[in-house]
Amino acid sequence: MFSTIGKVLKYRRQTQGYPKKTIHSEFFIGRPEIDNSKCTKCCECIEHCPSKAIVQDSLTGEIGINIDECIFCVHCEDVCQFNAIHMTNEFEMAVKNRMDLRKSPLIVEERELPSSDYELICHQVSEKIKNIFGRSLQIREVNSGSCNGCDYELNALSNPFNDIERLGIHFVASPRHADMLMVTGAVTRNMELALIKTYNATPDPKLVIAVGACACSGGIFKDSYANLNGIDSILPVDVYIPGCPPRPQGIIYGILKALEKME
Repeated sequence: MFSTIGKVLKYRRQTQGYPKKTIHSEFFIGRPEIDNSKCTKCCECIEHCPSKAIVQDSLTGEIGINIDECIFCVHCEDVCQFNAIHMTNEFEMAVKNRMDLRKSPLIVEERELPSSDYELICHQVSEKIKNIFGRSLQIREVNSGSCNGCDYELNALSNPFNDIERLGIHFVASPRHADMLMVTGAVTRNMELALIKTYNATPDPKLVIAVGACACSGGIFKDSYANLNGIDSILPVDVYIPGCPPRPQGIIYGILKALEKME
């Protein structure tokens, strides 16, 4: 017994303070960036990108990255002989408009969502949720055909390190009890009807978040016969969280962005 008590005192709980406190992200693999001052336009990165996320502007010739399609494989950084591409530590990439993640045109019609002060919500998220809903925020996670990578990160939100329940956020088993849907996967043909039924079963007002590259754009599977290239092809999306998979902290950031609309 004394040994157990000694270990409890020695090894303290490691629950993080994000988003109320900053988190050290020097070891994170975040948003890729291209330094066009070093880029020679050789297009080697475009040829090797497995998800075809790297594009070249037809007018200026500049190389850019569609972050909603990027799978963060770091291959572009490896193949670039001129060190023009590097992976940053930026993990807060969630946006309310998918065009903010792209360098090339997007065919899907986008909706304009109001913006507000993110910092205010970030530092008072628990109070905001209580004021908006009068209770905790209820989330239903929906796998519409993913590899389960994003689902593992969503599960990690509930572990002792991230402890998302400290913010008044809970995952529920039924969409009928949910305020928000967090969808992973590229919407396979077999899951299309199930996703639509889940959306219709969720009471209004409701929020929809696309989690991961597949849910945002189809990711590595886009333009396949078996999927619909992202959930915004059949559902209205309020926030896009890019990544393959996104970090738990990046998902928390996306939830906060979604709360701006509800507020």
